[in-house]
Amino acid sequence: MNTSRRKFIKVGALGIGSAMVATSAINVFGSNKNANKFIAKSIPVNLKRTATYCEVCFWKCAAWVHSDGDSHIQKIIGNDDDPHCNGRLCPRGTGGVGMYNDEDRLKTPLIRTTINGEETFREASWDEALDLIANKFKGIKEKYGAEALGLLKHGCPGWHFEHLFKSYGSDTIAEPAFAQCRGPRETAFSLTFGSWVGSPEPTDIRDTKCLVLIGSHIGENMHNTQVQEMSEAIDNGATIITVDPRFSTAASKSKHWLAIKPATDIALLLAWMNVLIEEGLYDKAYVEKYALGFDELKEHVHQFTPEWAYGITTIKPEVIRKTAREMAHAAPAVIIHPGRHVVWYGDDTQRERAIAILNGLLGSWGRRGGFYFKEKISIPNFPHPAYPHPKWDWKDIGENYPLAQMGLTNEIIRSSIPSENPKYPVKAWMVAGTNLIKSIPDTKQLEAAIDALEFMVVIDTMPMDITGYADVILPECTYLERADIVRSATNREPSIAVRFPAVKPKYKTKPGAWIAREIGIRLGLKDYYQYDDFNEVIDWQLKELGTSREEMEKIGVKKYPRKSGPMYLNEDEVHEFGTASGKIEFYSQELKDLGFDPLPKYTPHPEPPQGFYRLNYGRSPMHTFSRTSNNPNLTDLKDENNLWVNPKVARIVGLKTGQRVWLSNQDDIISTFSIKVRITERVRWDSVYLVHGFGNDNKKLSRSYGKGIDDTQMISKIFVDPIMGGTGMRGNFVKILIENPHKAIEV
Repeated sequence: MNTSRRKFIKVGALGIGSAMVATSAINVFGSNKNANKFIAKSIPVNLKRTATYCEVCFWKCAAWVHSDGDSHIQKIIGNDDDPHCNGRLCPRGTGGVGMYNDEDRLKTPLIRTTINGEETFREASWDEALDLIANKFKGIKEKYGAEALGLLKHGCPGWHFEHLFKSYGSDTIAEPAFAQCRGPRETAFSLTFGSWVGSPEPTDIRDTKCLVLIGSHIGENMHNTQVQEMSEAIDNGATIITVDPRFSTAASKSKHWLAIKPATDIALLLAWMNVLIEEGLYDKAYVEKYALGFDELKEHVHQFTPEWAYGITTIKPEVIRKTAREMAHAAPAVIIHPGRHVVWYGDDTQRERAIAILNGLLGSWGRRGGFYFKEKISIPNFPHPAYPHPKWDWKDIGENYPLAQMGLTNEIIRSSIPSENPKYPVKAWMVAGTNLIKSIPDTKQLEAAIDALEFMVVIDTMPMDITGYADVILPECTYLERADIVRSATNREPSIAVRFPAVKPKYKTKPGAWIAREIGIRLGLKDYYQYDDFNEVIDWQLKELGTSREEMEKIGVKKYPRKSGPMYLNEDEVHEFGTASGKIEFYSQELKDLGFDPLPKYTPHPEPPQGFYRLNYGRSPMHTFSRTSNNPNLTDLKDENNLWVNPKVARIVGLKTGQRVWLSNQDDIISTFSIKVRITERVRWDSVYLVHGFGNDNKKLSRSYGKGIDDTQMISKIFVDPIMGGTGMRGNFVKILIENPHKAIEV
């Protein structure tokens, strides 16, 4: 990606920073409950043990870091008392030490400069870099207002910078986790049940009798608790039904694999509803007591028979009926999983609505083996003045998407292009903890937005793609080197977890909390930072929560009793849901009033032209997006992605397993690098598949440079969800190139 004004600079050896091979205590769908005891015994008793929670993915499993007196991290193991991991970490969690040991890390602040007519970066002191950022922010606020400062963030670092931005008067804030990942399901389940799904999802998988996965790759996404509970459910004889064009790890553990034609999922969901209602298999008492709009739903799905769906999905009518009956037989201990990365074809809120309605018909919401009522403990905010009220914020920027419930990354990007949204101009970005180049589709729009910015600062631990476009790069230390916010997440029972530094920060790296405060002080926001060190905030919060640093250093995780009521519906009472009606809303009057379909409908989507195949992408249990693709521990487990190709396609194109090929999409965008072919029956003939996060185009990422293909590069066509603004990314098609289309790049 190149820009005309803001030239991309490959961060060189200037300012850029082998570890033990990690062993996971949990394998995919199989775990060793005695592994931690063995690991603990193998660790010398003189090692220091520090409480932390993982930052490699959003699950944030609590763990213990074992380090020696020379500040060398020897091992990371799960905390036995943590409901997120139950003492067992996934490969990413145990491999987190690789983030600390990675010699390719960012090491010092860098500032963009021009030398002999060439743009490059030069080393800078922290004071110089922070002063420059503060001066630029002040200038933009004076000229355009604080609202013109946009924050694009992810993870714990994002929390600190969100406080900074709101204190300064900007709520122009978004993260890809909403519009590029889970947003449609949150909007859909909120419309139906009056509740977000949230994270971790309140799926009672350990007690379920039937688990239905639609494009949800448990075991490859490594959502730790769910992997463990699914293993337990399988041992207990639960029926697993997987709907996926690819024979995923989850499909290999399933009683039924429905190799659905891509982009036809809503048709299958409607046909399942048809069977449940026409055959009287739905939970009549539950629907009568709690649901609204059943009559409209019944009339709506009457025409959507399994025979109708067969012509669309390629799933045989008898299979549709059989799987629907198995769900009904297991009900209410059944889960049609809402998924996580659910931005596919642009009608994603409606597809998630269909999933929510199906769960409602089966009576699974608020029932054992279905969805439990989650609870979390509220972490008190350290005292500070009220935030100033901005003239406009993320809601105004996303005004075209009335049911967006968080800031839309793609709309902030659009507002950064003067001709696209002059009403809400965004003139500067702070990017914290997210590699936008590999998470945001529509490269041309992103390119235009970056080119139009007056200033951009990037905060990261690694020289990821996005750092090359920054005016200032700030090196954050890894989660193993810093104290951070107290973790509180929804679960069966409330709990908190802490993160304390196991070792001192390497090089000249700093914690995100320190960076945010230093910028805040320079912006005149001292009243919002009435402490000298973030540890003071943690100590105050722990005291307010009835515990202390001393206690949390010993236990790492503290559980609290539930206060919101039981985990499941009390059948002797009438439960009021969080919708406007207080009922489960099959028929959505809110959607109708906004001009949308009140009930889900199937709409055909474009199909691959001759010689092209639908590009499907997914996750690897060893990696988290592009964040870990250079991790020295995890690249030992998987160092590049492969292209899954059906044997029929391989014969047509003339491919062999292990052969290197390139991809070209429907807009003639050609992959920068090649990828090895894997010929397998595990993917449909009309699709190809690869794992997301590879194909790094930065030679200073020494282990991941040029390894595989970057799927985001191939996603140039997006389908925006008109209800909540999510960016559907699964409507792109590719053809396979056998000859190297640019030999000058790849030798």
